[in-house]
Amino acid sequence: MKRVLEIGNIVAGPTAGLILSDLGYEVIKIEKPLTGDISRNISANSSGIFPYFNRNKKSVTIDIKNNEGKKLLRELIKTSDIIIENFGPSVMDNLGFSYDDVKKINKNIIYLSIKGYMDGPYEDRKSLDFPVEIESGIAYMSGLTDKPMRIGSSAIDMVAAMLGVIKILDIETGNNGGFIKIGLFETAMFLAGQHIATYQIEGEELKPLNEENFAWGVYDFFKTYDNKNIFIAIATDNQWLTFCNAFEFDYGKKDKFATNEKRHINRNILIPEIQRAIININSDDLISKLRRYNISYGMLNKPWDLLKNDHAMKYMVPLKYKNKMLYVPAMPFYNGAINSIPELGENSYDILSSLGYSMDEIDLMKKKNII
Repeated sequence: MKRVLEIGNIVAGPTAGLILSDLGYEVIKIEKPLTGDISRNISANSSGIFPYFNRNKKSVTIDIKNNEGKKLLRELIKTSDIIIENFGPSVMDNLGFSYDDVKKINKNIIYLSIKGYMDGPYEDRKSLDFPVEIESGIAYMSGLTDKPMRIGSSAIDMVAAMLGVIKILDIETGNNGGFIKIGLFETAMFLAGQHIATYQIEGEELKPLNEENFAWGVYDFFKTYDNKNIFIAIATDNQWLTFCNAFEFDYGKKDKFATNEKRHINRNILIPEIQRAIININSDDLISKLRRYNISYGMLNKPWDLLKNDHAMKYMVPLKYKNKMLYVPAMPFYNGAINSIPELGENSYDILSSLGYSMDEIDLMKKKNII
C-alpha cells in the first residue's frame, strides 16, 4: 500500500488526502500537537468539515517547527510515496521541507503543493476559497449583478485538490517522483473559462447566470399543486416535443415555440403558460411522468434532505463522530473501506514505533509536545 503524508488544514489538502484514501492509499495526517487541523475546532455551520474531509486517515502529531519534530518528519518522508501540503506561500520552504529539500531525502517522492496562486506576480499572496471566487469572476457569475455570491460549497478548494490528484496519478506511471503545484486562483479561472470565452465571442459583458436565464427556453423552476419546486430542463427540440406530448400541451404545435432560440426569446410568455398547467399537478405525478418520458428535472432540496433520499443514501458512508452516527457522501469510486475519524494523534505511537522509536522515546517526545 502506498503511503501519503498529508500536511495541511481545512479543505484543499484534506480533500486530496480523502480522494487518495478512497483509492486505497494509506493516508497519514500530520497535525500540530495539542490543537491539530484548524477544522477540528470549527463549530456552528462548518462543524462538519473535519469529519467529512478526514475519514479513513491516520493522525500523527508532530511539531514540524521543532528540530526533533523535523527529524521525525524526515524519517516519515523516507517511508512515503506522496506528500500533500496546502500551507501559505514559502511556509514549507522556510521549514526546510520544500520539494528540493524533500527529494534529497526521498528522490522518488511526489509532492503536491496547493497554493492560493501559481508562479507569477501573485505567487506570494495567501488566499482562501471565497476571495479567489471573487477575484476570478466566479462569485459574480454565481450571484446577482449587485450581489456576488459564493458557491454553496468549498468548490474551488475541492476542484484544486482533484486536479492535483489527477496529476499525481499521471506522475505515478513514471515512478520517478515529481513536483505539482496547483493554484486556487488558476483552478477558479478554469471553472470560469466558458464565460471568459463567451465574452470574447459576443463582444459584450455577460449578466450573472441567475439573471440571464441560461441558454435554454425551458430551464426553470415550476411549483406543483402540493407546493413543491421542481426544476425542469429541456435542451433540445425533440425533448420539447416529447414534453408537450407527455403533458398534452398544445405549445409544441406553435411556431413561436418551435426551436430553442424561439422558446428562449418568448420565454416570458412560455414559462407562465407551463406554470399554469403544472400548478394543477402534484409532485409525485409530475415526477413520475418526467421520468417515464426521460425529461431532465431536479427536486429542490436542502443538502440534509438527501438523508431521506433512497438513491443518495446508497452512496453515503456511516461515521461515528463525537458520539453521533453521521452519514456522509462517499467518493463515487468508494472502495468500501472501513471508515473512522482519527482522534488527534491517535496513530502517533504505532507509526513512530514502526520507524524504530521505543515507547520511552515516544513518551518523552509526547511530554515535550514534540508529538
